Amino acid sequence: MRRIDVRVAAGLSVLALVTAGAAGCGGQQGGAAKDDAASEVTCEVAQETRVGIATGNATGVYYVVGNALAGQLSGATGGKLSGTAAETGASVQNVEQLVAGQYDVAFSLFDTAVNAVEGKGSFTAPQPVEALARIYDNYTQVVVRNDSGINSVADMRGKRISTGSPKSGTEVIANRLLEAAGLDPAKDVRAQRLDLTKTVEGVKDGSVDGFFWSGGLPTGGLTDLFTTAGDRVKFVDIAALLPKMTELSPAYQAGTIGRDAYRTATDTPTIVVPNVLLVRKDLDANVACAITRTVFDKRDALAQANPAAKGISLETARKTEPVALHRGADKALKDLGAN
Repeated sequence: MRRIDVRVAAGLSVLALVTAGAAGCGGQQGGAAKDDAASEVTCEVAQETRVGIATGNATGVYYVVGNALAGQLSGATGGKLSGTAAETGASVQNVEQLVAGQYDVAFSLFDTAVNAVEGKGSFTAPQPVEALARIYDNYTQVVVRNDSGINSVADMRGKRISTGSPKSGTEVIANRLLEAAGLDPAKDVRAQRLDLTKTVEGVKDGSVDGFFWSGGLPTGGLTDLFTTAGDRVKFVDIAALLPKMTELSPAYQAGTIGRDAYRTATDTPTIVVPNVLLVRKDLDANVACAITRTVFDKRDALAQANPAAKGISLETARKTEPVALHRGADKALKDLGAN
């Protein structure tokens, strides 16, 4: 089996758990061939190949949809292509480890992806990444304890606030929202840089007053929180901060967390950010084509894993600029009829 190398960075011991089933396969590093840029893209994977998929927190939508995608690759390619999804810190970390060769496909928030290709924000230089497609949208979900005294982001001054996992897209958005509300994330809040599982636990036991989360609807961790502690928590309406957020990036858009998502009493206005699937520029074009085609051909199966995947649409698949589409993805989307 050819293997697109999935090297594990120090400290990511959880990856050993999710990749255990693939431990027996060896093979060569699977980048692009030297003449790949000139070769015809057929979407046919010639050798048995495995790809590593960087997702996000275990109770988040990236992880659920990423595992579902990994499970669909083999059947969609006649057994030639298989995938392994790994829990990660999400967007920023995903891009870093994608470029380092530790993964071959990465979920990312669109604002983080734009920063990556432009060498801005968390990135000191442009990163050699391209998109397979724009997929579903992430909803910024700001939740606080009812007894916290927080009714707006500005009210978070001095509070214990989880801003998400280090190097996550959630952390990027959280810090930008705090700044938009006139707060210094490093000084004005007692920032808790926690993953979603630990964040939810902290809200339940009272050690965390509130948190930011960027994820699809519904996110499993929030479903758990609102099911078990719904009378003690509430969403915060952040719509008033959208104008300042759009000054930073056009990726930020108005959205609504519907009451049905977590069985809350009312809808909550919020800020939405699209997601993209990223790969390195040198990924084999036929592999990129096959993965992209699987995302859309198997969308219903992905949506069974989490309803957020219903947002995957050929109508928006190409809307990734300024992040360029990988040429293998371009071929797949043309064949699928995406405009």
